[in-house]
Amino acid sequence: QVQLVESGGGVVQAGGSLRLSCAASGSIFSINAMGWYRQAPGKQRELVAVISSGGSTNYADSVKGRFTISRDNAKKTVYLQMNSLKPEDTAVYYCNADLGRLTSIGLRRFDYWGQGTQVTVSS
Repeated sequence: QVQLVESGGGVVQAGGSLRLSCAASGSIFSINAMGWYRQAPGKQRELVAVISSGGSTNYADSVKGRFTISRDNAKKTVYLQMNSLKPEDTAVYYCNADLGRLTSIGLRRFDYWGQGTQVTVSS
């Protein structure tokens, strides 16, 4: 089976930094886009940043200039460097990956989610 395991969440003061990691493991043929989403209490899950297999990136306006997404294809890992954190960044952060797997009917793409990691920014 496939797993996405996140790490790096925690509690930090406003203005501080955190680095999230998400490692994919299991029977994976290819990794397409990878991204980070977040969900604050009482709010819908929203896209934070996404990175394509070729390295193209896209960010939510609220995090542009503060967050950086990157990936290490050899390690099947995506990172989110978060700087200048604000209390409004407090949320559960989820890793997402578009993975290719070989099945009995050929190569198919599947969407996977990590379990989430809590990020809390105190004022």
